[in-house]
Amino acid sequence: MRGNRLLYIGALISIALATFFSILSPLVLRVTIDSIIGDKPLDVPQVIGAAIEGFGGKGVLVQNLWIAGIVIVLLTLLRGLFLYFKGKWSAMAAESIAKNMRERLYDHLQHLPYEYHTKAETGDLIQRCTSDVDTIRRFLAVQLVEVGRAIFMMVFVAIIMFLLDVKLTLVAIGVVPIILAFSYFFYREVKKSFKAADEAEGRMSTVLQENLTGVRVVRAFARENYEIDKFDKESLDYKDKCYHVLRLLAWFWSVSDFLSMFQIGIVLIFGSYWAFEGVITLGTLVVFITYEGMLLWPIRQLGRILTDMGKTLVALGRIQEILDEAREEEKDGELKPEIKGDINFQSVYFEYEKGKPVLKDISFEVKEGETIAILGATGSGKSSLVHLLARLYDYQEGSIKIGGHEIKDINKKWLRKNIGLVLQEPFLFAKSIKENIGLARGDVRDTEIFEAANNAAVHDVILGFEEGYDTLVGERGVSLSGGQKQRVAIARTLIRECPILIFDDSLSAVDTETDAAIRQELKKKREDTTTFIISHRINTLAEADKILVIDEGRIVEVGTHQELINREGMYKRVWDIQNCLEKEMVVNG
Repeated sequence: MRGNRLLYIGALISIALATFFSILSPLVLRVTIDSIIGDKPLDVPQVIGAAIEGFGGKGVLVQNLWIAGIVIVLLTLLRGLFLYFKGKWSAMAAESIAKNMRERLYDHLQHLPYEYHTKAETGDLIQRCTSDVDTIRRFLAVQLVEVGRAIFMMVFVAIIMFLLDVKLTLVAIGVVPIILAFSYFFYREVKKSFKAADEAEGRMSTVLQENLTGVRVVRAFARENYEIDKFDKESLDYKDKCYHVLRLLAWFWSVSDFLSMFQIGIVLIFGSYWAFEGVITLGTLVVFITYEGMLLWPIRQLGRILTDMGKTLVALGRIQEILDEAREEEKDGELKPEIKGDINFQSVYFEYEKGKPVLKDISFEVKEGETIAILGATGSGKSSLVHLLARLYDYQEGSIKIGGHEIKDINKKWLRKNIGLVLQEPFLFAKSIKENIGLARGDVRDTEIFEAANNAAVHDVILGFEEGYDTLVGERGVSLSGGQKQRVAIARTLIRECPILIFDDSLSAVDTETDAAIRQELKKKREDTTTFIISHRINTLAEADKILVIDEGRIVEVGTHQELINREGMYKRVWDIQNCLEKEMVVNG
């Protein structure tokens, strides 16, 4: 509500005034029937009575019945005017709040830890940031102010009805407690049902998002029918959950309509009898029947308000689940030292789940400018090791120092600005190649983009495209090959000129010649850059200053290529296998 409270206060004042003017019209009608058409004395406040006398008295009104019509029209116009202000101001406030909520959610998601995003379902997050926010917006724009309208209407009407006739008022409100109790129980049920429907929509959105993202895989394996069946299952579940909500609504409206009509019928029966007996006037009966509709409408509307409130509370809860996730910590006093390539791992232990260590007693040293290669089986902990260096995760035991500073004491953003990480699965945005490469820096020049692309051995490839660097790559870089995407991602990282570079198996999709060309350019132009290369390709690892072989979370071998192929171990076995395969290819070639 911050920054929008005045708008809501204005909307509430407007709805109060609109309600006030709407309940005056039946009173004008009552005076017209009883005192102008009929022979009853004028029963109006003293101020209004004095004004009538000054205007010419009751006789003028009897001769000019159109005056009563004009008064009713004016009251209706005033009611409409204030309803307009209510709608305008509440809508302005709701749209502003929805905008703030979307921006707050987006900002919060940007600052959540890397680990959160590896587990979260993208489709469900999108649904929370769009559909759930829109549910809240609709409630704030319409139903929140309607709560005020219902309260004002019930209070104003009840007071006037009691002033007119206490007995008939007691008859008129007899069913109200029943409707209110029914609305409360209905609200509890619909809240649970809507939560189930909202979660079903989130699952359906996730299936849709995954299918659209992986459509090429689906086509490649001819799994269209399987994916259609999977989506149909979630869609059917969502439909069934929505139908359950609609069935609850149908029950509520039918029962509340019956009770409301029953209540109006009771008022009509008792009121007609008492009017015939002379206990009340005909005008009072007309007013009571009119007010009964006014009184029951907000009570019936309360069911719709409670329904939307239940939906809104569920949506708020789902959004709050995101906002309750702890943002990545930034502690006061964190260091922002000059980052150089001297790195020291000392007895480092790391685990994703408690009691299941991924890295165990990792110790090694790296000097500035060295190239460190890492080899290991899938799941051995290679990527986890370099992710610790960028503080995408924090280790539980041991020490990692860069330039003599413990990395847990270094500001995370500062650290990541100085570490260039090229992931195994490169992500490109649906922009031009030039925009994707320049994304890492806001002030980049074209010449720097060209140089980075040249260092990544992709410059000539880009120039071969019809639109060159202005070529749009499509969502997730879909229009480029795997090797081209990897090289564009490498160029994007190189343009930052980081003192530490990490290639997390990001040369796997390029041929050996391109691989060698990229490494040669890096060695020639980045002599002071410390480089980590994860790969299963021995040719990629062979020229490294130091090679680490990791098995089941432990470093089992350390040395240069020449040292490792001269001793028995995993590295030599992999080298022998790849050598044999290359020889066979040459022979068969």
